[in-house]
Amino acid sequence: MQCREPEDLQAALADATCRAMREAVITLPPDVKRAIEKARAGEKSSVARGEYGNIAQNILAAERLRVPLCQDTGVPVVYLTLPPSVPYSQALFDAVADGIRRATQEIPLRPNVVDPLTRHNSGDNTGVGMPAIHVRPGEKFTVTVLPKGAGAENVSRVVMLLPSQTGKIKEIVVETMLIAGGRPCPPVVLGVGIGGTFDGVTALAKEALLQPIDQMTEFEQQLCDAVNTLGIGPMGLGGSTTALAVKVKTAACHTASLPVAVNVQCWANRHATVEVEW
Repeated sequence: MQCREPEDLQAALADATCRAMREAVITLPPDVKRAIEKARAGEKSSVARGEYGNIAQNILAAERLRVPLCQDTGVPVVYLTLPPSVPYSQALFDAVADGIRRATQEIPLRPNVVDPLTRHNSGDNTGVGMPAIHVRPGEKFTVTVLPKGAGAENVSRVVMLLPSQTGKIKEIVVETMLIAGGRPCPPVVLGVGIGGTFDGVTALAKEALLQPIDQMTEFEQQLCDAVNTLGIGPMGLGGSTTALAVKVKTAACHTASLPVAVNVQCWANRHATVEVEW
């Protein structure tokens, strides 16, 4: 087998990151499209049906014109899956950042990343801690991107419950959406993290958004049904579907705590995975 230089890996990862971002911001995953169509078919409100019509036109126009689904192309959240043959090094992070810079210029993406205090915009969606990169082991070398817009991110929430308060999880999920109202551009997808630690539970909630949304466990369906009793509906204008799905990801936690996080995502639950070839 021919040996490959580290530069080959970096170039391949940068290219895969750019391609994944392009796919994510332009084309919705099939399961998301199916969930939207199912909600549209079951909607009785004429106003809500009209909003679903607008969403459908939005999806088709983005695919036809090869432009982003939304002007808020989000901040880049990236998941790297590394097989044993890929060395873990700073070069991986540099390559992902290069891919995001390329995507920002070529797609193009709106430059959203700023310094939290000075509000200085980097102009290329990179900066300290950006893109947010999560690394995990796996059999294939892949890059997954999850562009996260601010409208939905800003109404997300983390709560530290007591271990005796498992019955409050549903209440927290529903209350989060009640407070959010129409701001996150519903119908939403809710990623719910349960367990872990204060910082880890938020990562669980966000990663839950990567799971297929056209199938839910009994618990997830219960949470989704509870949210849909709110009647917020598409774009907050009323309707039977406020949440397309609720997806839950759990982790073991301390015996004295019960962290719960809700990461809100708009109807455009954008994400894409590309295998890195090198």
